[in-house]
This record gives sequence, C-alpha cells and structure tokens, in this order.
Amino acid sequence: MPARLDPRLVFQTRGRLEPEEPALQIAIDEYLRLRGPLDWPHPFFEFQRFGIRTLASRDRLLLADDMGLGKTVQAVAALRILFHRREIEDTLAVVPAGLISQWQGALREWAPELRVSTIRGSATDRAWQWRAHVHVFLTSYETLRSDLTDNPHSAPRRRNWGVALFDEAQKIKNRETELARACKRVPRQRSWALTGTPLENRLDDLASICELVTPWRDGEPAVRFSPGPALLEHHSGIQLRRRKADVLRDLPAKSLIDVTLQLTSAQRETYLQAEREGVFRLHQLGATIRITHVLELITRLKQICNFCPQTGESAKISDLTERLATLVAEGHRALVFSQYADERFGAARVASEIRDFSPLAYTGALSTQERDDLVTRFRREPRHSALVLSLRAGGQGLNLQEASYVFHFDRWWNPAWERQAEDRTHRLGQRLPVTVYRYLCEDTIEERIDEILRSKQALFDTVVDDVSLDLPRLLTQAEIFGLFGLRVPR
Repeated sequence: MPARLDPRLVFQTRGRLEPEEPALQIAIDEYLRLRGPLDWPHPFFEFQRFGIRTLASRDRLLLADDMGLGKTVQAVAALRILFHRREIEDTLAVVPAGLISQWQGALREWAPELRVSTIRGSATDRAWQWRAHVHVFLTSYETLRSDLTDNPHSAPRRRNWGVALFDEAQKIKNRETELARACKRVPRQRSWALTGTPLENRLDDLASICELVTPWRDGEPAVRFSPGPALLEHHSGIQLRRRKADVLRDLPAKSLIDVTLQLTSAQRETYLQAEREGVFRLHQLGATIRITHVLELITRLKQICNFCPQTGESAKISDLTERLATLVAEGHRALVFSQYADERFGAARVASEIRDFSPLAYTGALSTQERDDLVTRFRREPRHSALVLSLRAGGQGLNLQEASYVFHFDRWWNPAWERQAEDRTHRLGQRLPVTVYRYLCEDTIEERIDEILRSKQALFDTVVDDVSLDLPRLLTQAEIFGLFGLRVPR
C-alpha cells in the first residue's frame, strides 16, 4: 500500500511548477492508471504521479527529491509517456558509470517496450551503438565527455535530443570542467537533471546546474547564470523537491547515534607522535605553508583513528565487531561506509577485520559487472551479514533495503554525502527502522572538526535543505590552520 500523503504537500510543491495545461494533465493521469493505456509493474505514490506529470509537461526540470523517493522511476515513467504520446523521438540519458545497470533494470521494468542502446566499450563499439535505431541512448558521463567533440557531426551532437536527462547532476557543479562543458553542449529540446543535492558548496554550483537544465540548440549562444537573486528566482521556478519526511509518513524511522570512542593505547601513542611531528613540520614551513599541507596532516591523523599503522589496533573495529555480533544474532544486516577504500585504513581493511560475518567489499576498484554481481550476492545471500563500501563508490544510486543498520566507520565531513549513503537502505521498500552509527574518536582531529561543522550546519541548512560541506572550501583558512594552533601565513 502506498504511504499516506501529507496533505500539506499540495501547497508545498505546486504553484509555479504546476503543469500549465489542464487538458494535458488529465491525459497524463490516464496514462498513470495502474491498468490504463500502459501497464505498470507497481502503483505510483501520489507524489511520484505529480513528479511524472511535471516532468512530462515541462521542457526543463531539476528533480531534486530526497534520496530514496524514486527519481529514476519517475523519469523513466515520464519518458515512456512522452514516447507513447509521440512528443519525443529519442532520449539521451547520462548517468554515473556505476548506475548504468540500475538504469537498464529500471527501463526494463517500467518501460519494457522502449529499445535501449547502452554506449560503452571501445571507440569502435561505441560508433555502432550510437547509430542504433532505439528510443533511449544510455551512457556514462565519462563516455559522453569522450564522444562529444568540437565536430558538430560527433555522435552526441548529431541529434537534437527530444530529452537529455542527467542523473546525479551534481557531477557538473563546476562549470569550468571539460565534463560540464560537454554536457551543456548536448543539443536538447527538453532538459532534465536529477539530483538529491542540487547545491553542494557554493551558489556557483547551483548556477552550473541551472545552465544544464536549459534546453539548447547547437549554434545558439551558451546560457550562463550568475549567483544572486535572479539565480535563486530562476531556481525556484525549475526545481521540484520533496523530502521523505513530508511525503512518506509511513517510512520507518531513522535513528542517528554518535559513538564516541577512546583510541587504544597503541593508537593514542602513534596518533600523538604523528600530530607532534606533523605540527612541527608545518611550523618549519613558515611562510611557504599552504592549506594542502594542513589537509595532508588531517588525513594522516584520521587514518590513524581507523587503524594504528604500527600494531593494527583499532578502537572502531573492536566496537563494530561487538555490535555486529549482536545484530547478526538478531537477524539483522549492516552497511559499513568508509571514505577510504584501501587495505591499510579503509573499506578493504574493515572487510578483512570482520571476516567472521562473511562481509562483501564494494569499492571503486571493482568493474561495473563486479559491482553488480556483488550487490546481487548481498541481496540474495543473507549469510553475508555486512556490506562494506567506500563512500564515493557506494554512496549513490544503490538500493540496499536488505540492511537496516548503517555504520559510518569514519567521517567524510560532508553531511549530504553521508545522508545519501544512509539512504541506500532508508528508502522505499524498507520495512524496518534504520539505525545509523557514526564513529568519532575522542580528543582527536575528528572531534575538533566535528565541533566546527556542528556550529556551521544551521547556517548552511537555510540555503537548501541539505547543503553538503567541503572542508577546504567551507572552513575559513583561519579555522583550518586553527585546528593545529597555527596562524594563517601572510
């Protein structure tokens, strides 16, 4: 049964984003009936129906729903309707490489009659894939960047795409990158961007995404937005954002628990020595010191908080092992996230240390097929009690409702990334309450940075719901240097 809809949602999300033609909305509603002109595998939630109607009736939209509310399903359903209404002839879907399999699955399930060409492999393979007679061309950001060239006859530029769709659109937040420029040069009649974090660090990020969410024809002048009131006004007219708390009143609760630990004696000794030597080196640099030098020391100290490089001791592993033993005995499963992937301090090391629970390790070192196979194994084989993921590889796009516990083994200092990771399990289809544990080592750099970010979070929350924090960008120089009692060099 669909979760109950908060009646306030009607007033929160409608207005400028309400489809402008009532007759068009009625026709789309006919398509959305479970057994109407199209058959759907499952009924839609009402907020999803509204999202599909809005996508199908607009030529530009930033769909910025919370993670776990089914942005992919809404986009696929809207595409299917547009094809059936003969309003578009082709679609380019650009997604992170790790999500291609998920999009293939969503298209098979929700739009089985649409023909799909997945653009990947060698240049020779891609050449014939681009020439296929299909409805949807599915590719990764990296492949698009390679195949879209200055030549107007390059494959992505030969068409004026009926819809150009960009998933996890925060990837093009920096307008100066080659990737962002390539995406914006895709000729498109309709432009959709999907992201749970439309604003990550600066209003420039939002400006870049708004440029992407603007239809464009080859040969026209490039659209450019600047931070300011006009940008925010434009943004309010193209963004549709719903929060889980507003639309899924029946979604199980999510509890957040901070676990503060003391380093083991060996960790403490190694940590203190590393900090003393690191601060001494920073002082020795004098006027040549740079923020990157401070960040290198921060990284070294955070890694020691995970594992002592001399002895291998870890207060976090000791606590994690105890908690997992209890959870597994009660029939639960867990996700464990680390910002590091390596075998000394990161996900690979964590998986090795908790091998008694038959964990699987998901990192960027795996191929796309290996990642898909690993996720399938975790879903189908309950004997794998834990899935250990590097945050960058596994923090987006995955559906892992089989787990109901999440551990942040170390902190990314980026709340939006952490929330996205948690929403791998706290999403549609989850039936159990979700519990999230965040580890923090007492009297360490972890605790110092956490105190600063807590003091800033309220400020960032007033800009967009969940603004992510990037340490080098959003802490001032004085704050970063002050972590070690240093003054900003003149």
